[in-house]
Amino acid sequence: MRFLHTADWHIGKKLHGYDLLEEQRHAFQQILAIAKEEAVDGIVIAGDLYDRSVPAVEAVETFNDMMIQMNLIDKYPVFAISGNHDSSTRLETGGPWFSYLNFHLATRLEQAFQPVEFMDTQFFLLPYFEPIAARLHFEMDEIRTIDQAMSVVIEEMKKKFDPEKSHVLVSHFFVAGSEKTESETKLTVGGLDTVPLSYLEDFDYVALGHLHGKNALNGKNARYSGSPLKFSLSEMNQEKGVWIVDTDKNTTIFRFRELQPLRDIKQLQGSFSELTDQTFYENLNRNDYIHIQLTDRAVISNMMNRLRQVYPRIIGVERLYGRDNPINKNSVKPSLKKLAPLELVEQFFEEVTHEKLTSQQVKWVEDSLKSIHQEERGE
Repeated sequence: MRFLHTADWHIGKKLHGYDLLEEQRHAFQQILAIAKEEAVDGIVIAGDLYDRSVPAVEAVETFNDMMIQMNLIDKYPVFAISGNHDSSTRLETGGPWFSYLNFHLATRLEQAFQPVEFMDTQFFLLPYFEPIAARLHFEMDEIRTIDQAMSVVIEEMKKKFDPEKSHVLVSHFFVAGSEKTESETKLTVGGLDTVPLSYLEDFDYVALGHLHGKNALNGKNARYSGSPLKFSLSEMNQEKGVWIVDTDKNTTIFRFRELQPLRDIKQLQGSFSELTDQTFYENLNRNDYIHIQLTDRAVISNMMNRLRQVYPRIIGVERLYGRDNPINKNSVKPSLKKLAPLELVEQFFEEVTHEKLTSQQVKWVEDSLKSIHQEERGE
């Protein structure tokens, strides 16, 4: 059998306030194109279909459109699980009849012990779970960590192995030896972020989700697909894509197919005058998501607005060498407790944005503070 392995779609995720639905639809179309080009027999999605347990309406509509295209129109069997960002309860709505359309979605631990048999392969769909789920399922009070839980879970799965078929595990955890980036939720409660790689060695292939880089783990039979998009600056240099996996009962071969982003994440460094000089940016894709490292020390008037006129999707500005303090260095900064509310707001705003409040913004703050004061006095 040949299948495509993807994960961590995080439909509905925002990047520093920017909506990524257009980028996510663009990546999905590339995934479908690769599936058709490679003539895959099915598609695996290893968790984190959504970015939030209660996704926005637009995110749900986008995901529904994707599944209609993939499963109903293009007729690809789908083997999917819930991840730590998904609400298993909400996600499983409709699950019982999805399977009649070859859309196999596992959101509960017990579903992992009934493999989905397709062609020459058994798919064990193990959604994200916490140790208490295994403790209750197996009625074993000694299960307190994911290590202890997975030891029992894997042994239970192996009882269902058909020796005439290949065995594929689809799961969503942090496997020992993997590397994380800042956009991935750290799981630490109860030792939840460690699954020993040795537990997975009896599977022909382990399709993992949760970590966003394809090189986070290089097990001989286990891979993270990584996310289809870059979700943080720390993923800036990651190659994004999907795995194409070929299985039979004797061997497993997998290879990576790269995706091209609609808008990339880039980091630019230079002085304000350099970065806003047309000769510097004329050959750049200024619609990319840009993180700027400024080398200036001086205060720059209306800096963010002027930068956004050139780079409309700025995700951060960093002063590499600090900023000159226009206040006399010998003057003593007053205690925050002695500052009036408006002064506190002005100081905070300037420290965060490197700009001063405009007269209109000052008026808004004053009106808001007045309203709060009146509410406190019961007026």
